[in-house]
Amino acid sequence: MTLRDVTLSDVERLDAAAGEADVAFDMDEETFRAFYDRTARPLWAYLSRLAGSAQAADDLLQESYYRLLRSRGRWDSEAHRRAYLFRIATNLVRDNRRRALHRATLSLTQGEEHSLAAPGTDVATRSAARTDLQRAMARLRPRDRALLWLAYAQGQAHVEIAEILGVKTASVKLLLFRARRRLAALLRGSARDR
Repeated sequence: MTLRDVTLSDVERLDAAAGEADVAFDMDEETFRAFYDRTARPLWAYLSRLAGSAQAADDLLQESYYRLLRSRGRWDSEAHRRAYLFRIATNLVRDNRRRALHRATLSLTQGEEHSLAAPGTDVATRSAARTDLQRAMARLRPRDRALLWLAYAQGQAHVEIAEILGVKTASVKLLLFRARRRLAALLRGSARDR
């Protein structure tokens, strides 16, 4: 089909199809509820790690969704909307840090069942490993904590991490490598201190 063969009705059908594509990602109440159900828990976990407290995560979670709705943006896909939400959350954490003029510490909640030691090890060994990880993560820079959390706890792809943190996709691999290396050095240091 060439451009000469296109009729006015064909153009109208193409416009309608394009309009339907835009409507599919509008945030009506039902769409928002479904999106919230899929994203609230991982976003809260992300915020609690970055902000360092569950209470701060609750406030930042609410503010993140409020700003997402207020933006009335159009998104290319569900993944784009999710990345935009995480970007809002990341910026809110940064803003809160700037306002408070101190760095928040990252702490793992006591009820988590992450096994940091090999299976079958005793509770004391797992507790010591968890404490070491808490201390090491608290000493990392906020961006390193965010990178590690998004990549390994959330399982985000490099493209998503780049979009959330506002860095180039090509640099995510190197940034993750450096963050892992810093964390490993901190963990080795805490093991020597025992």
